[in-house]
Amino acid sequence: MVEPLLPVGRFQLQRKRVELKRWTVAFFSSHRTLFTILWIVAFCSVFVWQRNSVLEPGLSVSGKTWSRRPVPKMRAFAFNLTDFGGVGDGVTVNTEAFETAVEAISKLWERGGGQLNVPTGKWLTAPFNLTSHMTLFLAEDAEILGIQDEKQWPLMPPLPSYGHGREHHGPRYGSLIHGQNLKDVVITGHNGTIIGQGQSWWKKYRQKLLDHTRGPLVQIMWSSDIVIANITLRDSPFWTFHPYDCKNVTVRNVTILAPIHGAPNTDGIDPDSCTDVVIEDCYISVGDDAIAIKSGWDQYGIAYGRPSRNILVRNLIVRSMVSAGISIGSEMSGGVSNVTVENLLVWSSRRAVRIKTAAGRGGYIKHITYRNLTFDNVRIGIIMKTDYNEHPDDDFNPKALPIVKDISFTGIRGQGVRVPVRIHGSEDIPIRNVTFRDMSVGLTYKKKHIFQCGFVQGRVIGTIFPAPCENLDIYNEEGQLVKRSVARNVTDVDYDI
Repeated sequence: MVEPLLPVGRFQLQRKRVELKRWTVAFFSSHRTLFTILWIVAFCSVFVWQRNSVLEPGLSVSGKTWSRRPVPKMRAFAFNLTDFGGVGDGVTVNTEAFETAVEAISKLWERGGGQLNVPTGKWLTAPFNLTSHMTLFLAEDAEILGIQDEKQWPLMPPLPSYGHGREHHGPRYGSLIHGQNLKDVVITGHNGTIIGQGQSWWKKYRQKLLDHTRGPLVQIMWSSDIVIANITLRDSPFWTFHPYDCKNVTVRNVTILAPIHGAPNTDGIDPDSCTDVVIEDCYISVGDDAIAIKSGWDQYGIAYGRPSRNILVRNLIVRSMVSAGISIGSEMSGGVSNVTVENLLVWSSRRAVRIKTAAGRGGYIKHITYRNLTFDNVRIGIIMKTDYNEHPDDDFNPKALPIVKDISFTGIRGQGVRVPVRIHGSEDIPIRNVTFRDMSVGLTYKKKHIFQCGFVQGRVIGTIFPAPCENLDIYNEEGQLVKRSVARNVTDVDYDI
């Protein structure tokens, strides 16, 4: 008779478990003091980590309330606004807290600068300045609120390339968040919000109760290496974000909001005499242009002589019932060049993309590329206008004629569009070298001349819809000339449509 064999693997596993249990009991008994010391060290390490980590309100730790979403530490030194006496109740004015915090960070520039964290809450403040090598971080549900009393907004000299305030002669109001001659500034967060509370400003503007030009929400001047990301900007008194004569500016993943009616001049982003700008992955719905690229106004802009150039705008959804989704001008006297706008959706708007200028501006608009544009329920898709006659004063030179040339449109789609293209050049300001390729736009208006032109020279490549105006040369897909235009100076622009 053969005795059954025990499963060797199972027997060995059971024996190892017994031995491990005996060893663990003996170890804990003989090393109780060692484990006590290790536990104390671990507890102290966690305590030190908690003190050195930057946390948001929300999660309870050691009797305090902190957030489950820790604030990333982007600088060598980080502070909370509450460290400087800030109170986020929506009533207490925190101007002194912001100013004191910025002053503390300004002393750390040789050590990499500092980060100011604005916790969850409503932080009412008058305008304050930023400093170099600074990160302003807004926690989730943090709101910086601009005080509505205009007497607490400082007055500043007119911009040198404008000569006057945009709305009144003389000085202008500063911005809620301001910076000059700075380097390395970041405004970011967990989608916290900067709110201008512009309703009172808009009302006083309409009632003509203001003696000075309203101020932007955020304005950075004569600075470089600026990043605005992952935040919301709302209800600016005037233009929302205005970088002026800056280099290397990035705006990414930003939401900009204002009422589409009754919020005058609340442009979203206005790069003004700026170089090397990227605006991407944003949603903008405002009471004027979503984006307006500028470079000075008439003789003042010509004298200042700082162009806007090397600007990339991509992956945006925008809306403007008053003006346009993306505008160039009308203040462009320093020149605008090398601009690319791509992957853009404009919905329920008055105009989609617009170029506007006039005699007296001088300067140039050239090397502008539009790619992959979609228009959804837009009155006018593409418009170029050379008689936008707003001037700072009567001293402009009417013979300072702008140059508008080298503009291309590729991949244009849309539905519910009333007038797909309106190009209104003039005998003094002809528009030259305009190219259309791959265009198909669904129309809401049945009329012959809905692709409108005047004093324009350019080409159409391949098949486009609707049929182009007679001012443009026709090429096939291989780039071969099919028909030369003989009517470049014919005007069929119809502003009644």
